Amino acid sequence: MITVQPGGASIAGIGTDIARVDRIAAAYARHGDRFALRILGEREWPVFLRRKARDPQRGIRYLATRFAAKEAFSKAIGLGMHSPMSWRRMEVVNAPGGKPLVALNEPLAGWYAERYGAAHISVSDEKDMVTAFAVVETKPACGQQE
Repeated sequence: MITVQPGGASIAGIGTDIARVDRIAAAYARHGDRFALRILGEREWPVFLRRKARDPQRGIRYLATRFAAKEAFSKAIGLGMHSPMSWRRMEVVNAPGGKPLVALNEPLAGWYAERYGAAHISVSDEKDMVTAFAVVETKPACGQQE
């Protein structure tokens, strides 16, 4: 697993996604935790459970933001949901101050490290809609500081 940190290179790709919360809620209602486990990585799953326990709608919005973030990131790297990209191989974790960070799991982590530099992700949610925006930077040239 690698955590991708901000750097100073140029933009290699961008991606965005908007999702309706009711669409994610309907999928969760049909498939339950099996749906959430298909989307969320191992670091995201406990956060989902905590938020869902406090407020079921907050849990669904969390699931929806992660769904949108993974879609946006997959567009930014130009793969869509094709190997080595998959739902659980890209996670959105939060820095201590709350800033969302991209965390990658193998084999996506190695594939990504060969091609790109830093990744940036932003997520936002409202009662009925969520959005995510991803930016990936070019890989720094040899000798260039990351």
